[in-house]
Amino acid sequence: MLMLKFSKGHGRGSSLGYSKKMQSLKQADGPDSLKDLDAKMKEIVVNKEALESAEAQSSRHIPPFNESATTPQEAYPLDKIIITGEWDDVQDIYNKLQGGNDVKWDAYPNFVLNRIQKLKDIRVEEEKFKLACICTYITHLIKFKDQYTMDGVSSAKGHRIPSNLRNKFLNMFDPAAGSRRQTLSREKTNLLISYVLVLTLHVDKFQTELTDIAKDLRMGEANVKDHYENLGCKLTKQRGKPVATLPVPLKFPQEQRRRKKGKR
Repeated sequence: MLMLKFSKGHGRGSSLGYSKKMQSLKQADGPDSLKDLDAKMKEIVVNKEALESAEAQSSRHIPPFNESATTPQEAYPLDKIIITGEWDDVQDIYNKLQGGNDVKWDAYPNFVLNRIQKLKDIRVEEEKFKLACICTYITHLIKFKDQYTMDGVSSAKGHRIPSNLRNKFLNMFDPAAGSRRQTLSREKTNLLISYVLVLTLHVDKFQTELTDIAKDLRMGEANVKDHYENLGCKLTKQRGKPVATLPVPLKFPQEQRRRKKGKR
């Protein structure tokens, strides 16, 4: 079975460094240790940019991002969305791609259906595996949203979300984790939508036509455009259809909208 190689322990370096520094501060072996305390404490630098990014992520209801990224892939890191242990749970579409023309795809969202041929045409197997798994992840997110939405629950009937992912989704998108509510809160719904849209960008090399995903999310195209813009995307039209593109470094629309309001 083909497996992607993902680096483990991502993001732990700074916390380990912090732990080692604190241990050294506690080792007061002599009178000089107190004199060195102030100097050592100054070495523990608070990453202001990281704190600001965390606050922005929370207030905007979007996935983890890197505002100073130099490539779109780094702007919304994939390994912050689909973590290493989850790739085994999202191989459904990849496995079906090996089944030839007899596979039935009608239960999948429009976004996925419209990209099955694209997936089949990919020659590099590792790339096919990655994009197929992302499409499966998108499917589970959309079905999870439908299961908690009055007008979508019937379309998700019988859809099985792997238990690990379901528990993750409940914790991320449902404040009352573990209980089945009829609807999600507005904030949690916006967060879920943002995760879906970021993954569509990864599938479409960060330039995606949004008509099909709007249908899957049961949203108007204007509303979906707003969500893409909230992620830092720019909207254009190609062959008469709206297209979202993710430029880098990320620039969120908040300041621009404030300036427009100030001119009124």
